[in-house]
Amino acid sequence: MFEFLKGPTLAIQEFYLLTGRALRNITRKPHYSDDIKLQMDSIGVGSLPIVLLTGFFSGAVMALQMGRALQQYGQTGRTGTVVSIILVRELGPVLTSLMVAGRNSSGIASELGSMKVTEQIDAMRALGTDPVQKLVTPRLIATAVMLPCLTVIDDFVGMLGGWLIGKLIYDLDWLQYWSQAWRALGWSDVVQGLLKPFIYAFVIALIGCFYGLRASGGTQGVGRATTQAMVAASVLILVLNLFMGLIFVKYSGY
Repeated sequence: MFEFLKGPTLAIQEFYLLTGRALRNITRKPHYSDDIKLQMDSIGVGSLPIVLLTGFFSGAVMALQMGRALQQYGQTGRTGTVVSIILVRELGPVLTSLMVAGRNSSGIASELGSMKVTEQIDAMRALGTDPVQKLVTPRLIATAVMLPCLTVIDDFVGMLGGWLIGKLIYDLDWLQYWSQAWRALGWSDVVQGLLKPFIYAFVIALIGCFYGLRASGGTQGVGRATTQAMVAASVLILVLNLFMGLIFVKYSGY
């Protein structure tokens, strides 16, 4: 009767087992520090151009639309407040994570999937190397370190884009804009803006590794795993964003 539940249940179980092994390997030797640095460069530095573009234009569009709405009430000077709050609390972490997921979660799944279908992972096991410790844990650590850093860059560039639009379209004073943006942020906003991408990093890395390690069926299986990884990571980020937002709204007092 419930045969259709076997596949999803087994997948969830395997995902949790992979997560537990990856987290346990963080404190176990060997740590493969060279692989971690390589992944930090690939995930962090490699994602910088798309994060810069996304942050700048999202902040600019936000300032354009919110400035127009605030202009009706004579509160155009509050544009910096709105832009900074929305970017730091919500838009910065989510957009950065979605961009990194689209670029790296699919890339991880493709890379590991290719290794799986060409039996490189089986050869690694035969040589006595734990594939999870060698392939999964370095990517997890690198993503968890770099994604909050990319989010900070995205927030700043977004505020810069908002200021540029505010100056060109609404003739906002730069000192007023930046002082409003600074005063609007509290410690709860900073914590939320950094905690979200840290958690999303686990989703991006583990989802990509999970689908990559499950790939089968040659090149078609690798392509299928890549698509599934990107879709699953993006959906999970949006779902987690809602629940984390509800938690912060309830317990942070704003």
